[in-house]
Amino acid sequence: MGVAVVGSDSMSERAAMMREALQKSQTITDNVVTILGSFDHRLSALETAMRPTQIRTHSIRKAHENIDRTLKAAEVILAKFDLSRQAETKILRGPHEDLESYLGAIDQLKGNIQFFSSKKSFRSCDAVINNSNNLLTKAISKLEDEFKQRLLSYSKPVEPDRLFDCLPNSLRPSSGSPGPNGESSGRNPSNNHSEQKSISENAVYTPPTLIPPRILPLLHDLAQQMVQAGHQQQLLKIYRDTRSSVLEESLRKLGVEKLSKEDVQKMQWEVLEAKIGNWIHFMRIAVKLLYAGERIVCDQIFEGFDSLRDQCFGEVTASSVSVLLSFGDAIAKSKRSPEKLFVLLDMYEIMRELHSEIEMIFKGKACSEIRDSAFGLTKRLAQTAQETFGDFEEAVEKDATKTAVLDGTVHPLTSYVINYVKFLFDYQSTLKQLFLEFDNKDETGSQLASVTMRIMQALQTNLDGKSKQYKDPALTHLFLMNNIHYMVRSVRRSEAKDLLGDDWVQRHRRIVQQHANQYKRNAWAKILQCLTIQGLTSSGGGSSVGGDGGNSSGVSRALVKDRFKTFNMQFEELHQKQSQWTVPDTELRESLRLAVAEVLLPAYRSFVKRFGPLVESGKNPQKYIKYGAEDLERMLGEFFEGKNLNEPKR
Repeated sequence: MGVAVVGSDSMSERAAMMREALQKSQTITDNVVTILGSFDHRLSALETAMRPTQIRTHSIRKAHENIDRTLKAAEVILAKFDLSRQAETKILRGPHEDLESYLGAIDQLKGNIQFFSSKKSFRSCDAVINNSNNLLTKAISKLEDEFKQRLLSYSKPVEPDRLFDCLPNSLRPSSGSPGPNGESSGRNPSNNHSEQKSISENAVYTPPTLIPPRILPLLHDLAQQMVQAGHQQQLLKIYRDTRSSVLEESLRKLGVEKLSKEDVQKMQWEVLEAKIGNWIHFMRIAVKLLYAGERIVCDQIFEGFDSLRDQCFGEVTASSVSVLLSFGDAIAKSKRSPEKLFVLLDMYEIMRELHSEIEMIFKGKACSEIRDSAFGLTKRLAQTAQETFGDFEEAVEKDATKTAVLDGTVHPLTSYVINYVKFLFDYQSTLKQLFLEFDNKDETGSQLASVTMRIMQALQTNLDGKSKQYKDPALTHLFLMNNIHYMVRSVRRSEAKDLLGDDWVQRHRRIVQQHANQYKRNAWAKILQCLTIQGLTSSGGGSSVGGDGGNSSGVSRALVKDRFKTFNMQFEELHQKQSQWTVPDTELRESLRLAVAEVLLPAYRSFVKRFGPLVESGKNPQKYIKYGAEDLERMLGEFFEGKNLNEPKR
């Protein structure tokens, strides 16, 4: 009980102490609040007192900032005025002395116009802009003159020798050989046309430098300023007038002529053929050298202005391209004739060779008309060549020339047609490409074979007709033998053999042999009849001999003498006539003589051996047996030599 009372007193004391501590804390808090309230009042009073000073300080700072900004703006404006004065001085001086500085001045002037256009609040802004625009107009005008002057001073025609130096060695003109200034009008099958074509197509061409490379960047900068000033049309006119006249003069110096369709039609073939040869060289030089060089110049001057670049190039080249293509077009549309086929193929070849260059050099919409004209000419040349092909076949079959080949040798038509066919095979790849222009099937080889066979058949048909002009059947067959043999030999020695095939060769060799046999039958049957026993039996009168010594009984000496006289007369006539005839091929000539000798000489020896004693026992035997077998053999060696006698007989 006593313990409980003590604990209660202790807790009461602690509670009293806590109350006292709380009361002190409250007192301190109240005192702090009073003090802080006093500070707040003082600070508020201080702030009120300082506000006017703060306002004045802020105003002064703003004023300083405004002054700084104004001064800086004034400095910029003054600098722009200074730049304008400097630019004006350079522009009035002109671009000729220092073009780069002049171009820089124009850029400064443009910058000033842009600057003052954004400062409309500036009082003198409009006056400054007007003055700058007037100055810029003068500057661009002087720039046009400078562009024209510089372009003109560095645009010179290219001399032919410079162009020839840019050609591959194989295509450069040299003394004694056809070149760009002259084309041989004669054609020689031995010239390997395919090889020449391959060399030409794979050769490296180096376009000439038409304007010095150091000048091109300056011209580009001048052009750029004119374009930016909106003077594209003036720029186009200056460039077109200057460069096109120089390009045309370069081609004129080379030998290019402006010829109308009427001019072409009036020309003699030899003159026209030479001009076509020149045209082929001109096309190659124009496209691969001059136009390629012109494209390089145009691309660099108008870099960054694609449509203007292509338009300028198209207008510069249009006139000269038209002159070149119009000549080709006149040939393609001229009257067709067989001799034109090969020049048409040559022209077609060069247009095919230049196809990719034309497509690349004359790119863009602005040059589309030029491209279309060039590719249209290629198509027309192919069409005309193909039609000429057909005309030739028909002309061969219907050739009605009355040229008489008195000696039965190879007819001019045969050699002409065979040479023609040889040339055709020299153009095999071109002809295959030509056939593809109109037929996409991959059968161009068989087409060429078919056309060639038809030409050969047309020739044979014509030769058959011409052979009927001869009154002597033996000469008819000799003529056909010679001509068909010439055809076979020519085919065997050329590429035609691969296309026509061994069957064609063998079939026509048999025809040659048939005509040789027919010649022997018609020429020698009659004289061989003199060397037979038939008809020698005496039916009464005259001397006759018994059957000793191998002689037939009852043979009339008079008839034997008559036979020898007839033989001599006929052989001499054959010798005189057939020594004028010709078998031009040595091997064929010898084989034909041998074939005759193999029939004639044994028969003659046998006849002389059998019936010679009848004559030799009589008077003047040499009058009848004039020739020994060796004499006949020697005289046969003179047959088919084409000897000219005063009065050749047929």
